[in-house]
Amino acid sequence: MTYLDHAATTPMHPAVIEEMTKVMKETFGNPSSIHQYGRSGQAKLENARQIIADSLQVKPHEIIFNSGGTESDNTALIETALAKRAQGKHIITTAVEHPAVLNTAKYLEKIGFEVTYLPVDKKGQLAVETVKKALREDTILVSIMMANNETGNLFPIAEIGELLKNHPAVFHTDAVQAYGKIAVYPNELQVDLLSTSAHKFNGPKGIGFLYKRDDVSLPVFLHGGEQEEKQRAGTQNLPAICAMAKAIELLPSEVQESQQTKYYEFSSRLFDALSAQGVEYKLNGDSKNKLSHVLNLQFPGVSNNLLLMHLDLKGFAISTGSACTAGNVEPSHVLEAMHGKNSTAINESVRISFGYGNTQEEVDQFAQTIADTVKRLKKKH
Repeated sequence: MTYLDHAATTPMHPAVIEEMTKVMKETFGNPSSIHQYGRSGQAKLENARQIIADSLQVKPHEIIFNSGGTESDNTALIETALAKRAQGKHIITTAVEHPAVLNTAKYLEKIGFEVTYLPVDKKGQLAVETVKKALREDTILVSIMMANNETGNLFPIAEIGELLKNHPAVFHTDAVQAYGKIAVYPNELQVDLLSTSAHKFNGPKGIGFLYKRDDVSLPVFLHGGEQEEKQRAGTQNLPAICAMAKAIELLPSEVQESQQTKYYEFSSRLFDALSAQGVEYKLNGDSKNKLSHVLNLQFPGVSNNLLLMHLDLKGFAISTGSACTAGNVEPSHVLEAMHGKNSTAINESVRISFGYGNTQEEVDQFAQTIADTVKRLKKKH
């Protein structure tokens, strides 16, 4: 099998697995306990927090450990809305956010908040001017993803941060796809809240963190003990937190330009092979302002579900879009926002995403297989 669905989740790095099992064996104490076992756990917890804070160039206490991207997004949106409802009830997000943001925004609409869902252009890009036009005096929260999980498009977060500098709205970005792939510095971006998830950068599932700027005050999301600066109750998942920190320590070599260049080369080899075989395809998204490892391709006249099934049988794992809607017959909301609800692209597009462990040889084999499969399916059609 060749795994080409790294935007859905990534395999754990061997060094990360080693770190996680080591902590499981040696440091089982509750970090909140005051005896030696607890103090040992607390030291490891704070060391992990420092590693993560350093990677973002922020203060350690601005990192709140939690279960990952979905919890981070829910915390950021719901708690900001509840904290600021006296100042206004207007929220801005985009039509192409991850379901963790979109479904939370829909919930907030049900309890009395007003949400503006910003459109994107045919390349799936968001214009800063669109945000500016939607901004109102009673806007209390702006939540815009850093990178789209289906197309890989990068959004102008720094420019939006500059736009919001003199506005009282809280600025949240879902950086789940971006963190670990590109440099992410909240202070430079001028974001107040930022969500991540370890399983997107070769760490374990079920762990992540929310960055919360010092001057942002949020109500408690989970009630109980006083862990995580009294912001997130519950005994910390120390093995997973240490494993996440280890994955982050391994990132500098992974996010260098050479790594990005490698994925762009993979894409070029795939495009060249498809063209050489006379296979018609279209790129969904921005060809330049994007994450290097994510490709969303339309093959006109070929059912994406059928293509996916044939490739799976031949040993190649790709997807039709967000893993969180897999097994769900609903069409891609991202492609609908880009092309319209009746576009054929919605049922003819697949997502290919490269990552740790992929080789040039695998990409070449995949290119040949997908070209052959597309041609055969078009003949049958």
